[in-house]
Amino acid sequence: MRALQNLARLRLLYLSPETLLSPPVWEKLSDPDLVINGLILDEAHCLVQWGETFRPAYRRLGAVRSALLQTKPPGTQMAIAAFTATADPAAQQTIQQVLQLENPQHFCQSPYRSNLHLAVKIAWSPRDRRQKLIQYIQAKSRQSGLVYVRTRKDGEVLADWLQMQGFKTAAYHGGLSAAERRPLETAWLNGSLQFVVCTSAFGMGINKPNVRWVIHFHAPILLSEYVQEVGRAGRDGRSAEALTFVSEPTGWLDPEDQQRQKFFLDRGRKQLQTAQGLLKKIPAQGDAAEVARQFKEGAVALALLHSAGQLEWLTPFQYKLNGAIAKITSDPLKAAQSMDWYLKARGCRWQFLLEAFGFEQEAKALGNGKGCGHCDRCLARR
Repeated sequence: MRALQNLARLRLLYLSPETLLSPPVWEKLSDPDLVINGLILDEAHCLVQWGETFRPAYRRLGAVRSALLQTKPPGTQMAIAAFTATADPAAQQTIQQVLQLENPQHFCQSPYRSNLHLAVKIAWSPRDRRQKLIQYIQAKSRQSGLVYVRTRKDGEVLADWLQMQGFKTAAYHGGLSAAERRPLETAWLNGSLQFVVCTSAFGMGINKPNVRWVIHFHAPILLSEYVQEVGRAGRDGRSAEALTFVSEPTGWLDPEDQQRQKFFLDRGRKQLQTAQGLLKKIPAQGDAAEVARQFKEGAVALALLHSAGQLEWLTPFQYKLNGAIAKITSDPLKAAQSMDWYLKARGCRWQFLLEAFGFEQEAKALGNGKGCGHCDRCLARR
């Protein structure tokens, strides 16, 4: 509230999409006398990762600039930019399209990190996965790290089990309040906690240079999530490791990975079906808040319709359906395929990542085409 009362004095204001689009904040920002020089979307990959099904407010951001300009004096200019460390060419296109960027300048930097050593290891059973985790942490007892899981429940269960094994740790996820999150972040940053068990909610905006290892107890669904999360390690330029545990390929001994992926993909398909059904029920033009009140998952459905090109945002709050009803053909499985291919790749892991993110020349130049020389695949060839 204090920040809102002193907006005119601020040089930089950080807001989540949901806060930006809340009535009291929007009302303040729409003040004709308030000068807004530019809009910046940081961690822009979240628009792609979360904008359709988890944080649908991201899909409404493209209408923000034009709506704000309408409240300002004629001739007002407002720059717009998007920053992220993990956007492949398709994600870049989505960000450009959603934010309505016209002929934007692109500045791309290779994600390759010569000090970051990538590896994937098979866990033959749930017990084996936990034992491998303990052995790894014990071997890195004086080094700071992170253990990533996929869901809040996974994090809480694993953190409780590790505490019973004598490790000082805690679970961190998006369900924690700010008052609960801050002490955990501080304890990890100052070294009181060697590691935390966390979901993808942990990390963005937090910079700890001396993280020596990152473990994915469960592999992410998306390759962009993976690159974002392993990127927490080795920011000081010193050697760091990123290890991912996966079930054996058949899934007979440990079906949890396959079941977890199936759960996420099935949920995505159900949300698409909901969005398709909503096309016949909502008015051709209307208010997003009203749709969200009337229909369960209404906000997510509007985001999916926007992603499918069947809806446009007139303002961040008002939508209009486009044309005749058509079947939404998006398939969540396609988004997950790249991660699956990476985990099963037989060649250099860094070359795979560089190619996936559009850096083909850098991939070919890596080790004169022979690979990075320090991922598990390259070391095995040696």
